Amino acid sequence: MSSAVTKGFRRSSSRTGARRSATKSSAKSRALKAKPTRLKAKRAIATKSSVRKASKSTTARNKVSKKPVAKRKAASLKTRAVKKPAPRKAVSRKGTVTRQKPVVVPRVKKTQKLAAVRAQRPITVSPAPPRPPTLDESAALRAFERAHKEFTHGRFVEARNQFRGLVEKYSQISEVAARARTYLTIAESRLRTENMLPRDADSLYDRGVIELNRGEYVAAQEMFERALKREPEAAHIHYGLAATRARLGSIDLALKSLQRALDLQPNLRVRAQHDQDLTSLRNDPDFDRLVFQPRV
Repeated sequence: MSSAVTKGFRRSSSRTGARRSATKSSAKSRALKAKPTRLKAKRAIATKSSVRKASKSTTARNKVSKKPVAKRKAASLKTRAVKKPAPRKAVSRKGTVTRQKPVVVPRVKKTQKLAAVRAQRPITVSPAPPRPPTLDESAALRAFERAHKEFTHGRFVEARNQFRGLVEKYSQISEVAARARTYLTIAESRLRTENMLPRDADSLYDRGVIELNRGEYVAAQEMFERALKREPEAAHIHYGLAATRARLGSIDLALKSLQRALDLQPNLRVRAQHDQDLTSLRNDPDFDRLVFQPRV
């Protein structure tokens, strides 16, 4: 019995050991089988994350590509902007160090510089050629010249009549008519003053001396000429006319009047040597011959 029991116990123990070894081997095989599945799961998760990252990058690229052209250009200009080197650190009074922000200077194209230089250059505009005068304008100018010639010669009555006819006939020529009206008023005023002037030669001579001392040389010349019409052989009137013409710059006419005065009264030569009214004649050789060389 004992041997049978021991045999049975051995068999049962061997069976349990076999069972345990079988369970262990099955657990190991299961563990080995489970490892590749876990690896597969990890690989699947990694691929999914890479796919998600790739999809995000593609969507971001698509968003960037959908930007308008103006924004792209602005972005490119920003990237092209040149940054100046950062300035040195500035130390404040308290001892704290402050950094200044770098100044961003955008680049300027050569075409923009050329456009700015051309804009600063002054624009020269050539003047238009003058318009040729019409027939009426040329006729009015010729009539004005004839009337002005009479005015300069002292013939105020004739000048007044011609200026009146010019204003009546060519009133549509505004510029010529305006100048003719001006000379017409002057001629009329001269004629009124002629009626108020003295009639004798001595009074006219005195009036001429007054105008000469005041610096009104044209009026003085007119007074002396009027006096000579009434007394042509008066030496002092010729001398006053020579002094007035010398002041006006008419050298030849002044020497002619001076010669006539010295012919009529030779003792006026001493007065002429120191007269300041005859200063403009002193550089002329004819003046030296008339004044400083006595006649034989």
